[in-house]
Amino acid sequence: MKQPGIPVLFAALSLAALSSCGVKNHPPRPDHIVIVIEENHGYNQVIGTGNAPYINQLAKEGALFTNSHGVTHPSQPNYVAFFSGGLQGIKGDECLKDSTPYTTPNLGASLIKAGYTFAGYSETLPGEGFLECSYEQVKGYSYARKHAPWVNWQGNKENGLPASTNLPLSSFPSDFDSLPTLSFVIPNQGNDMHNTWIDGDTAAIQRADRWLKDHLSRYVDWAKTHNSLLILTFDEDDFTPDNHIPTLFVGPMVQPGEYADSINHYSVLRTLEAMYGLPPAGAAQAAVIKNAWQ
Repeated sequence: MKQPGIPVLFAALSLAALSSCGVKNHPPRPDHIVIVIEENHGYNQVIGTGNAPYINQLAKEGALFTNSHGVTHPSQPNYVAFFSGGLQGIKGDECLKDSTPYTTPNLGASLIKAGYTFAGYSETLPGEGFLECSYEQVKGYSYARKHAPWVNWQGNKENGLPASTNLPLSSFPSDFDSLPTLSFVIPNQGNDMHNTWIDGDTAAIQRADRWLKDHLSRYVDWAKTHNSLLILTFDEDDFTPDNHIPTLFVGPMVQPGEYADSINHYSVLRTLEAMYGLPPAGAAQAAVIKNAWQ
């Protein structure tokens, strides 16, 4: 029988190898991911406006999801859903002070169990492992525990997280090679578009945009040559039924463009889990985001 030529044989082997590795069904695996979550603004309040030039620059450099939605209202259940694939019974912004009640699977614990690393960095958090509801040094620019969902799993219980994963933003490494595999960066409530009462809605958007550029642009530039990714999203919009929020991915593995796939926080969580071969947590059975990759 005639043997296939080398190019044909090589192609067949390559396709088989890709299939066996699951490349067709899985997104790429970044060396590092940093996730920033902003607050309480809808897609049309941010994207395409002059109030957020840096965010709009990132939207052009990366993958912009034009049909992205929060899971619910108000803020805290969205953070918990993003982190654990479920609402964990939380319906509002009530603080679970001095309590870390949950033992359910979550993104941080799954990463650690699989041999990866995780941390959450919160601006204005006064110290590692802090459990109180809030902390404020300048009025309006406060840390809020409701925006740091990993705190609810802190401890030695099943699926628990060590206090060393609950860190102030001042611990965010300047040497990005030292970053955890995956981390969250949470601005305080004066810098995440939340506290519009400080000086108005427009100023809150502008301030958050400048904050993002000041704190993350160096990471974004580094990520482009270090197989790493920035994800920027919002917890919810300004309390509409549609809950339409900006979500964008920026990194060298991303195919720039606009994507109309309907996604939500569960979709992003499921994609992160797929990247690192983690089991789906809770309700995170949403489809993996597949169209945005190089």
